[in-house]
Amino acid sequence: MGLAMNTELLRRILVGFIREEVRKIGLQKVVLGLSGGIDSALVAYLAAEALGPENVYACTMPYRTSNPESEAHARLVAERLGIHYRVIEITSMVDAYFELYPDADNMRRGNKMARERMTILYDHSAAHAALVLGTSNKTELLLGYGTLFGDMASALNPIGDIYKTQVWQLSETMGVPREVIEKKPSADLWAGQTDEQELGFTYREVDELLYRMVDLRCNRRELIAQGFAADFIDKIYGKVQNSHFKRRLPVIAKVSTRTIDRDFRYSRDWGK
Repeated sequence: MGLAMNTELLRRILVGFIREEVRKIGLQKVVLGLSGGIDSALVAYLAAEALGPENVYACTMPYRTSNPESEAHARLVAERLGIHYRVIEITSMVDAYFELYPDADNMRRGNKMARERMTILYDHSAAHAALVLGTSNKTELLLGYGTLFGDMASALNPIGDIYKTQVWQLSETMGVPREVIEKKPSADLWAGQTDEQELGFTYREVDELLYRMVDLRCNRRELIAQGFAADFIDKIYGKVQNSHFKRRLPVIAKVSTRTIDRDFRYSRDWGK
């Protein structure tokens, strides 16, 4: 067991997960943001197989600085699958807000874009009686590389327990277009932005470390013995620890005997 996996088995598990989790609450449809990147493309492929393309609604939501290639790749995926597809420009919405804060930096602007996109997806979920599918992979979630209540928000996330390296592997099996698989990962929040440039390391490098750190529970001494640099271990451990709040529900002050998410902890489909 490791980062290499039985992709056909994984495919069946994730397709079954989407089908079961959507249908058991009486729904048939899903909505997702289709960015032109590999994560959302893979989720679209899984959803189309699980529910049929007629039940999948995808939105591409470009900003004026977005790379045109992103929209082209999103459209390619949507047309290959035959899913519902719509382009919704978010420039006017985002710019209207930042007229009040013209000195806002790229981080604030990027977070606003991510949250603007998610509000659109949740509106479409209401319009189509559909659940919003998440597209954040395990690497991003562990590193906190995402926007809380933005791209990290969803009703269901089929790829949140597979690393980016595994996303590439499964995408090969699913037949995701080569153009999407081979492009440099990017959140496309500003011109020229790439994930690995911003993070300061490659996904393949950090996945090897995260797998041993999280899944195998190797300690610092063991990781160093396996060849990982001490400063890299400390940097990644710090990222995982400092972003943990993003992976939890909001903290509720405990003043009763049964506090939500501490003592009152039923499963999502409790009572169904």
